[in-house]
Amino acid sequence: MKKIATILLMVTFVAAAWAKSNTCPSDFVNVHMGTATKGEGGTAPFVGVPHAMTNFLPQTRENKMGTMAYIYDDKSIMGFMASHQPTIWMGDYGYMSIMPQTGTEVRTLSHDRALPYSHNREEAHPYSYSVDQQAAEGIIHAEMTAASRAAIMTFSFPSKANQRIILQGINLNPELGDWCNDYGPRLQKLRGWVKVDVAKGEIVGYNPDRQSAQIGPETPNFKGYFVVRFNRPIIGFGTWDGDKVYRDRDELSGTRMGAFVEFGANGKAPVVAQVGTSFISLEQARENLDKEVGNNNFKSLMASTRDQWDKVLGKMSVETGNRDDKIIFTTALYHNYLFPRDFSEYGHYYSAMDDKVHEGISYNDFSLWDTFRATHPLLTLLEPTMTGDMITGLLNMYKEGGWLPMWPNPSYTNIMIATHADAVIADAYMKGIRNFDVNLAYEAMRKDAMVPPDGDTQRRYGDRDRWTAYEARAGASFYHTIGYVPDDRTAESVSRTLEYALDDWCIAQVARDMGKTDDYNNLLRWSQNYRNQYNKEKGFMLPRRYDGTWIDIDDHDRHGLTEGSKWTYLFCVMQDIPGMIEMMGGKDAFARKLDQNFDGGHYKHDNEPGHHYIYLYDYCGQPHKAQQLIRKTVRDNYRNAPDGFNGNDDCGQMSAWYLFSVMGFYPVTPASNLFALGAPQFPRITMQITSPDGKDTHPLVIEARNISETNMYVDHVEIDGKRHEGNFITYAQLLAARHITFFMTK
Repeated sequence: MKKIATILLMVTFVAAAWAKSNTCPSDFVNVHMGTATKGEGGTAPFVGVPHAMTNFLPQTRENKMGTMAYIYDDKSIMGFMASHQPTIWMGDYGYMSIMPQTGTEVRTLSHDRALPYSHNREEAHPYSYSVDQQAAEGIIHAEMTAASRAAIMTFSFPSKANQRIILQGINLNPELGDWCNDYGPRLQKLRGWVKVDVAKGEIVGYNPDRQSAQIGPETPNFKGYFVVRFNRPIIGFGTWDGDKVYRDRDELSGTRMGAFVEFGANGKAPVVAQVGTSFISLEQARENLDKEVGNNNFKSLMASTRDQWDKVLGKMSVETGNRDDKIIFTTALYHNYLFPRDFSEYGHYYSAMDDKVHEGISYNDFSLWDTFRATHPLLTLLEPTMTGDMITGLLNMYKEGGWLPMWPNPSYTNIMIATHADAVIADAYMKGIRNFDVNLAYEAMRKDAMVPPDGDTQRRYGDRDRWTAYEARAGASFYHTIGYVPDDRTAESVSRTLEYALDDWCIAQVARDMGKTDDYNNLLRWSQNYRNQYNKEKGFMLPRRYDGTWIDIDDHDRHGLTEGSKWTYLFCVMQDIPGMIEMMGGKDAFARKLDQNFDGGHYKHDNEPGHHYIYLYDYCGQPHKAQQLIRKTVRDNYRNAPDGFNGNDDCGQMSAWYLFSVMGFYPVTPASNLFALGAPQFPRITMQITSPDGKDTHPLVIEARNISETNMYVDHVEIDGKRHEGNFITYAQLLAARHITFFMTK
């Protein structure tokens, strides 16, 4: 009886603990969502605070552009990383990795030191990660928690095993080279450095590697610094280079090397490693470690990080009886608080734009071609002050490098196209967010619009070409004179014309507000250049040569296009949708073309240029089709599973589309302050919406009354009890509203 009572007590305790933990928003995050090979979600089980400078994560493979460090399908772990890789098709930089090890042989290379693990013995959250790994002598239990620039990792070894930690400070492995990963120049120029300090119980070092270096400018002073501090006396140590081990050597430089420390067989007392990182100096890495970890033990740091996640994830909540839906919703919000990363270090930051250290605010890893569409508009509602700080970070890049960035990683890269920092800045400005230098912002945007890049008429600027100069708006010289980007002069010509026209329109809105009439007129005229890319006979946006002749392409040809077919870019006009509809034959003809797009399977939700296409039905008088497609797209593309994305989440954009769409409205046109109405997907969603000056935050309740499997359509909408007419809602109406009710019907 006593034994049974004890078991019942334990079960009750566990159930109570589970119930308590699952009342916190952060415990409804599935950090594995999007980590499987299938779907290529490009996410990882990052540990750290929102917008952390350094992401800490388990490493299952050697990462590079095209491969994340953690893939759910892998069966072994080779290290625990301090990483800065934001997504699958961008590079890591300033990284390092440490790995527990037993036995007498020092095993250095990734595949030799890797240990098997099972997802059944793995627990992953935004604030912590733990796993059991199978070593020859038994289980090694690893735990990790982190702040923004520092982490605590603990490793519990089998009681009689020799306890060793392997650190890899740089990994230039030429075997990983492929079409977009060029290791040749980096192997010739770069050397990482490590040093073991037995007296201090530390390993320190730096890593100058940037995996995207060949598509960006030189940064001779760039280094990712690290300090790893251990809780136990070091009784053995060495360094290594490739598979060569140098026991008792305390310092080494190289291209694929690191260090190791040993602690003997010391029972079950865990080895605790405190890790500090910096892009400024070793001293700053140590200062970051002291400030963020300090006297915190593992549990207290984990609790602090968890509290920070609960605070931001509590800004949106969903009422649903389906646990999977709640997890998908919360995970989507989590993904929008990962990037861009906070790149400043307590008032200072290293800038990869001019390779110097500055005072002030810095953010980095902006996936602007993706995130201008929904991620940044979402942050304007939830985090207007932070939005202004991010813009200040972009403007600091402009001051230091001469241009706003397209995809900083961490320096300029000519990845993707157009200058969508313009759309981000203009959208925030038009909403009244002004905690940044608005005059400098206009100067920077105006340069994007007016000044072609150096050598514009001589360079083609292909995707991931080796760096020659900053691309900005490649082909702008032609865009300004003949009204489009010619395909025989500049790569991705169709997409460039369409996206430059959008950015021009966004800047034009700011120009008008600031009284810059001449600029406004020119920008507005250029924003109509999309018309010059439309072939009326074929009914598509098609490539044109400099002499004006057209190039016809089939449904699967990507000639002249960025990551998509001619269907992907057919409706890629956000700034003048009525004009596009008229150009394509009027509302009925336009709706038929939209039908053909969706019915024919041409819509690819994993490709961002089409993210607003569903909502175009609002503009041609058929909103019921949008409402039907929203439900289908949500259910087909978002799942509570490791392969839960159909395509790359792209630093939050896929997730932001989901959040807006399940709320019932979407920001089709940046800088317009207009949202197209859709159809909410849950009975009630609450958003803590904040005024542009950051002074007022209040709950906005979005209710879908009578929603069911059959009731997917919107009969009418009420805002604070008053019937709302039309298919759109303004930013001012959202900001003033307290309760938006969608009355759902069959």
